[in-house]
Amino acid sequence: MKAIYPGSFDPVTYGHLDIIERAAKVVDELIIGVLVNSAKNPLFTREERVKLIEETTGHIPNVKVKTFEGLTIDFAKQNGANLIIRGLRAVTDFETEMQIAQTNHSIEPEVDTMFFTTSLEYAFLSSTIVKEVAHYGSDVSKMVPPAVVDALQAKK
Repeated sequence: MKAIYPGSFDPVTYGHLDIIERAAKVVDELIIGVLVNSAKNPLFTREERVKLIEETTGHIPNVKVKTFEGLTIDFAKQNGANLIIRGLRAVTDFETEMQIAQTNHSIEPEVDTMFFTTSLEYAFLSSTIVKEVAHYGSDVSKMVPPAVVDALQAKK
């Protein structure tokens, strides 16, 4: 079974890695889809985000990293994936994620969505929070891998 795990990953956090490591155990191949959204102004370039994910997931043999634009469901179809992985941090994520999953399923009934709840120690964590904390010079080493800590410091 091939799955995709889409997101902005700006930057990748320990919460993302928690989902990646767990999802990689239940699928044959996991493609991390780095969304390139022209309406957003990410801190890290597409290439930087891919490199950081590759560096932090290199120990997981069945993980690949690709970029995409447009609809997630189209990215899934283009890559022959029949499963979309999504992470849920809190109950508040569920309503939005459920609507997206149902929309994707209505467009392509052969593609399902599997939700992973984030481990409790990462339930508060988001890329936005990481960027905010790093911007003000606080330690983010418990939130992101060392390569991301270094990359954030280089952006100052």
